[in-house]
Amino acid sequence: MIIIGCDYHPSFQQIAFVDTETGELQERRLQHREEAEKFYRELAAQGMKVRVGMEASGHARWLERLLSELQLELWMGDATEISARRVRKQKTDRQDAQLILQLLLEDRFPQIWVASWENRDLRQLLWHRHRMVQARTRIMNQLQAVALNEGLRSKKRLWREAGREQLEGFRLAPWASHRRRDLLELLDRMNPTIAKLTQAIDVEVEKCPAARRLKTHPGVGSLTALAFVLIIGKADRFQCGKQIASYLGLVPLEKSSGNLRRLGHITKQGNSLLRFLLVEAAQVTARSLPEWRSKYVHLTMRRGRKIAKVAMARKLAVRLYWMMRKEWDYEQLRKFGSYAGKPGNRDGVK
Repeated sequence: MIIIGCDYHPSFQQIAFVDTETGELQERRLQHREEAEKFYRELAAQGMKVRVGMEASGHARWLERLLSELQLELWMGDATEISARRVRKQKTDRQDAQLILQLLLEDRFPQIWVASWENRDLRQLLWHRHRMVQARTRIMNQLQAVALNEGLRSKKRLWREAGREQLEGFRLAPWASHRRRDLLELLDRMNPTIAKLTQAIDVEVEKCPAARRLKTHPGVGSLTALAFVLIIGKADRFQCGKQIASYLGLVPLEKSSGNLRRLGHITKQGNSLLRFLLVEAAQVTARSLPEWRSKYVHLTMRRGRKIAKVAMARKLAVRLYWMMRKEWDYEQLRKFGSYAGKPGNRDGVK
């Protein structure tokens, strides 16, 4: 078996590899993509079992596809954990590759869960719609500024047929009129595109039983339900709701020492899209359920609106986690109750 420690960079990779049968250790620097692809194809042609370990990176999709095609085993590692296990203060590409190889050989490599290709492709759908909606919002805000300058104060009226006619009827200077026309044309092109992406998300939700169950919770729509299922992946990866909140970056940053405990803002270490969707969905839930509305108002009075929104988003994330883990819909959740804070009661017995 050949075990490879790979220090990956966008333009090259430094590798250290060893043949476990002969004990021969070698090091190489592979340029992307031709030289690296040739190296791994030659290894695959030898028919030997190969395991490649590397830090999780956002620019290595082509390498992941190549290794999957060649049926070579790829282990993704937690970059923070790998860095913490570095003993020497000196840091070079060679030493990084050697460290990853050493962790693989000593069975101390901090392997992490990696989503499937289908999962990551569906995430692109969610991100694409999210970015398109953000772009549309910026366009609408610019048109709203034009309307405000001309005395049209009602924002809701602006996007109705009468408001649109009034906006187009304002007499503006030549370049201001040109800008208004271009913005309206962009808006008209983006609306059908966003509607098409929304429809595609609805279709994917219908194919996913877990997302359909999450969608039964008040305030949770197709986008939030599908995003939660795709990003969480396997619910049994987590032991409790606190781990879910930490994974999504919804827990406070803590810097404590001795008798001093210092809590800051949330860590924001998780997926930013899902965190945004949970905050939005939690506000809708607070408007839909009286008990959530009471809790939200109470937190707003005590800690402020921003903290209250995040607290309700964390509460919603924990609820969705248990619904996903137990394969419950909202009615079953109400019947059996949430397990948040109740580690000893996980069998549906109240």
